[in-house]
Amino acid sequence: MNTIPSIFNQRQINHTVMGGAEQSSLSKMPVDCIVLNRTDRTSRSRVFDNLIYRGFNSIISVERGSNRFATANASSLYPSVRFVVALEDVTAGDMLNLGMSMATAPYVLVLQDDMCMDDILFNPQLAKKLIALNDFCVCPRLTTSTFQSIPVRFFPTAEKSVFTVASSLSIQEGDVTLYPADLAGFYDRNKYIQLGGADYTISSAYWQKVDLFCRAWLWGERVSVQTSFSFSYSGDVPEENQTVDSSYLRFYIKNLLPVFKNDHAEIPLSSFFAFRARRSCSFRDALELFGLARKWTEKNKYRFKKDAATLIQDWGK
Repeated sequence: MNTIPSIFNQRQINHTVMGGAEQSSLSKMPVDCIVLNRTDRTSRSRVFDNLIYRGFNSIISVERGSNRFATANASSLYPSVRFVVALEDVTAGDMLNLGMSMATAPYVLVLQDDMCMDDILFNPQLAKKLIALNDFCVCPRLTTSTFQSIPVRFFPTAEKSVFTVASSLSIQEGDVTLYPADLAGFYDRNKYIQLGGADYTISSAYWQKVDLFCRAWLWGERVSVQTSFSFSYSGDVPEENQTVDSSYLRFYIKNLLPVFKNDHAEIPLSSFFAFRARRSCSFRDALELFGLARKWTEKNKYRFKKDAATLIQDWGK
């Protein structure tokens, strides 16, 4: 059974890097842009034509390996863009980890490629405003290709002691959110690294994301929404697979089992049987996973500032 990672980039993803040797002469702000690619690469010229003149410190394009020849060709057309190609199966969170490991600026704007095929509004003045908030992640308002708003505000709830995430279309400047929609946002890179990044042992992209940002909140960080900061999809808005599976179990043991007491978090031994009763895995596997969770929580116990029950109870206050 995989251990629970405690440091950023604990798993080294097999990848190759192309381009990026030419330093951008247009840098105007301490912000790198990471583009997470998932669409037809024939549209990539639209993406980089929209980004290279925005004043980013650097642009990092993270891709899943397929047509490396096309990527090599793109790297010759855009020599200031660094193309990072994963050579194994990866989630969006794994791709974000790769991009963050390549970034050098203290702040990073993360976008999906289908959010930047049309003209985008991002400049040094907006970057300065977002930096001043000192949040772990500031999330943009997102719209469809026909400019219909989509939910970008998410909050944790408990229904009959079961953790769920609710969403709302209603947003005001500075509202908080559990996590960014589609990972799009303005990140403090150092805080991302200190949090450990996305957990590679969680194979579901959705639960990997919920785990990262719930951990951020439990460890005292903040994720907000700024309505003046917005992007639009160029095509269909992708749906997330929120199936409760073994990935949820990994999220559960790291975020819902720890109890905050005085100045630290712990997982009481007495919680094992309640944990076991809700899980479908064998007794042996449950015991091993429970032990891993207790060790991980003990190692990070002073990082916690609250537990999940308090997070839900005090949400938005």
